[in-house]
This record gives sequence, structure tokens and C-alpha cells, in this order.
Amino acid sequence: MNRILVGAQWGDEGKGKIIDVLMESTDVVVRSQGGNNAGHTVEVGDKKFVLHLIPSGILRAGKKCVIGNGTVIDPLALIGEIQGLTNKGIKTLNRLFISDRAHLVMPYHRLKDAGREDSSKSKIGTTKRGIGPTYEDKVNRTGLRVHDLLDPKALRAKILDRVLLVNQECRANKWKQVKAEEIISDYLKAARFLKPYIADTVLMLDAFSRKKQSMLFEGAQGTFLDIDHGTYPFVTSSNTTSGGACTGSGVPPNAIDQVISVMKAYTTRVGEGPFPTQTEELGDLLHGMGREFGSTTGRARRCGWFDAVLTRFSTLVNGVDEIALTNLDGLDSLEKIKVCVAYTLRGKKILYPPSSIDDLKLCQPVYKIFPGWKKDLSGIKTFSTLPKTAQSYVKALAELTGARIRIVSVGPKREQTFFLK
Repeated sequence: MNRILVGAQWGDEGKGKIIDVLMESTDVVVRSQGGNNAGHTVEVGDKKFVLHLIPSGILRAGKKCVIGNGTVIDPLALIGEIQGLTNKGIKTLNRLFISDRAHLVMPYHRLKDAGREDSSKSKIGTTKRGIGPTYEDKVNRTGLRVHDLLDPKALRAKILDRVLLVNQECRANKWKQVKAEEIISDYLKAARFLKPYIADTVLMLDAFSRKKQSMLFEGAQGTFLDIDHGTYPFVTSSNTTSGGACTGSGVPPNAIDQVISVMKAYTTRVGEGPFPTQTEELGDLLHGMGREFGSTTGRARRCGWFDAVLTRFSTLVNGVDEIALTNLDGLDSLEKIKVCVAYTLRGKKILYPPSSIDDLKLCQPVYKIFPGWKKDLSGIKTFSTLPKTAQSYVKALAELTGARIRIVSVGPKREQTFFLK
């Protein structure tokens, strides 16, 4: 079976852990968009792994991991991740494969990203990792791709050409300029290290498919950070919805059997933009528990009540078949739990989010109140042993979202996960 896994909200839903769990019965995991602006945290035993570019399936011995053409790759960051895994006893060679068509994040992309974010009056809240400027170069047809690393002469010429133009922009904006020779030296070293990992992954995935090997397509970020369907302009620069898995990997749509969305039992987001159900009460509770700090930036996440208006749209646009519900245990101490079941906009009740960010700012949540369970769920192993109020809450989220909840997570560890029949 070939499955796509996406985030149903604004990212940080716990996709890394769910991917790790699903990889027990899957042969290949594929990352198809985004860059090292994403972060997946997985706890295995007493070890904690934070991954940014490498799929979390790498933690399962013998599984193959592919970084597809739709991603943007910072070679230096990737090498750091590979070395970090090696130091923890995780083998990557002959298991990790990088698309030769993926675009490269360059130092000047990071410089431009930070310069724009720091000087802008309307901040997006980017991670300043250079992801947006890299996708800009891709669309402008001026980017460098992974296969350029394999041709030192061409790589040097392309970097010299790009740096000449980039430094003109740097001077105009009074940003620090970049040095071509330093970049060339660093990237030639990176090329030698990464050469064994580079492959034509489109042909590789086709070969896996012909051999009937099961594949899991790992989404980064979440539905409402999608460049087309998210809360534009407070979005990322790639397609985070299920359709991006096909264009970002080279696997055709008819090869996909199932779409799974991951959603938290409440809502969080990082960065700027409207957030109808945001509440300091829940944010203070979760931050006080040491939860909801970004694995990529360390920033405290904004927190709010579960928003069924968002997840209802997410189910629609992704074609979701099943849901993995995470962080249910984050609500353990609450007497009452709010769920947003609709918005009111200019006096009218709406069930789906508006496309206009200005309209979303005006939306007021319509809440339904659910009783809490006031019990530690971290040791629960089955749905039937959940408190009745927790069972009712889970069933209500499924009904409001419009898809079956198949997986429930009650903690960060592998074993704190159970499947519903």
C-alpha cells in the first residue's frame, strides 16, 4: 500500500512520530517538499531524535528513505544531520537517497531570507533557513540542483554567476555580501560527501513500485501552510497538501492508495497570521508543561482550541481517508474543553475558512463545550480503556472533521500509540 501523510493544521501535529510508527509495516518513506525549515521529533526508548530533512523512517533499521525532487536541500545542513545520526549508531549509506533534481539552498538564500524578514513591516514568521528564496530561484529558473554538485566545473561557473547578481541585491539593500570562493569551497566538499547518496529517485521509486514495495510519502509543515490552500500570505513556499506528494516525488496519482492526515487534539501555529481559536489560557497551560516549543526554531508555539472549520477543509482538499490524532494527553488536566465547530463572518455562520486573510481576521469562532476527563492518559493502550469523556471527544472530532480516526497518540514515545479497530 502507498500512503500519503499530511498535516491537517498549521504543522507541528506530530507527523514525525506517526511516520515512525507506520514505518514498521512500510518499506520506503519519501519526503516530497519543504526543506530544513521543517522539524520532526521522535523518541525511541531513551533517545530523542530531531530531524529536519531526513525522513524519520531512517530510525527503522533496513528501511529506505528518499528525499524527492520537490524538496529544497541545504547540503551543509543535510551533512550535519547524517553525521548526527551516524554518531547515534543510525546507518544512512545505501538507505538514504537524494533526488538529483532537488534544488539546493545556498548561503545567499539564507541571507536574503533573514534580510527580508528582519526589515519587513509585515513579517511572515519564516525560519530564515532560505527556503522561500530557494523556491523563488526554482520558479525563476535560476536555481542550482543537486546534480550540479556532480560537475565541479559547472558548479563553480553557476555559483560565480549567481553571486554576481545576488551581491547587487545585497548592496542595494545594505545587506552583508557573500563570497563566491567560500561558497564554492564549501559546496565542493559537500559534493564529495553527498555523492554516494545522489540518485535519480524518480526511476528508483518506479522500481520500488514495480517490486510491490510499500511507500509512505511524508509531508512537511501542514495544510494551512500550503502556498495555494493555506492562510496566504502567511504560508510556506511549497505545496504541503497531498497533491504535492506526487509532483514532489515523480510518483503518479494513480499509485496512491490512501491519504492519512495528522491532527492535534487542539490547534497550534508558529509565526504570524490570524488564528481564530488562539487562547492564552491553553498556551500558558501547555508551555507550563514544557510542551509546544518548535523543534526547528525553539520558538513557543501559539496555542488554541481545536478548530473543526480548519480540519473539515483539510479533509476535503487532501482527500483524507483516515486520521491520526495526537497530543490527546495535552488536555488531561482540563475540566472543560472548547471545540470550534463553525465561524461567524459578518453575521453569517460559515463551516469552511474563507480564502481571504482579511476575512479570516474577522471570523469569530462558534464553540461547543466538552467535559474533560481529568485523568492521565499517557499509559492508555486501547480506545476502550480511555475515559468515556475522552472517547466522546475523539468521536466528536472525527465527526466534525469528516474522516475516521484510526490512530491515537497519548505521548511522544512509540509505544504511546494505539490503533482503533
